[in-house]
Amino acid sequence: MAVCNVCFRHCHIEEGDLGFCGARTCRDGEIVCANYGRLTALALDPIEKKPLARFCPGSMILSVGSYGCNLRCPFCQNSDISWSDTAFSMAKGTGVHTMSPEELAAIADSCRKDGNIGVAFTYNEPLIGWEYVRDTAKLVHGIGMKNVLVTNGTAELAVLEELLPYIDAMNVDFKGFGEEYYRRTLGGSRQQVMDFIERAARDCHVEITTLIVPGENDSEEEMHEISGWIAQIKDGGGSVIGREIPLHISRFFPRFHMTDRAATDVRWVYHLADIARGNLTHVLTGNC
Repeated sequence: MAVCNVCFRHCHIEEGDLGFCGARTCRDGEIVCANYGRLTALALDPIEKKPLARFCPGSMILSVGSYGCNLRCPFCQNSDISWSDTAFSMAKGTGVHTMSPEELAAIADSCRKDGNIGVAFTYNEPLIGWEYVRDTAKLVHGIGMKNVLVTNGTAELAVLEELLPYIDAMNVDFKGFGEEYYRRTLGGSRQQVMDFIERAARDCHVEITTLIVPGENDSEEEMHEISGWIAQIKDGGGSVIGREIPLHISRFFPRFHMTDRAATDVRWVYHLADIARGNLTHVLTGNC
């Protein structure tokens, strides 16, 4: 047995078993990345789909995903590769394609002719397979291309420090300002995500996405809290940089295990965006 130190869970994993995320295992007494190079999705996407609004706008990026996640969002839009029964079957070797970092970097390079600027690690939670992200991102930087991370931010800062030298931009899901919401509904840690965002913003282009779920995180007060907290984020020298961090406010649709409520009212999304603009310069709406 060994202890995984990727996120706040610190799973104690027996030899050959998987951690909570379904993607890390104990092998010969050490925790390793079980989904290393095991891909479920590969697509050339507009950078705006990540979403990134103020990083290389108008460009394309090769987007890659694996399987597994360390949260349990009941409204997950990628449940087939995150934490559904299908995702857990992938941990046993079905429905995945193995690709080395060298192969992925070569594909990214070959897509330059189509406007590709690099690789985006996305779709499932990339931080649970951070070793593959690191190894690939090094090679991508080596050929003069860029790396993007789309993440829930649920990872220890030691993991972030391993990746920051190779990541050019990231979008982090900040799912709400309620610790109870994070713990009870999502199975996560709000504070870990906040610490992650504050550290990342010092050395990386960061944008943030908040999905507005009716009855969970959709109050005016909570949007004041979210945008106000973002606005006070500082760089390494102590200067406030948070007001310039883009916030994407997205509309919820009933999905997966959360079909007991209607989609977020479009007018309410726009209203919350107006509230956020009282604290932030760049506020965008999505899925409207």
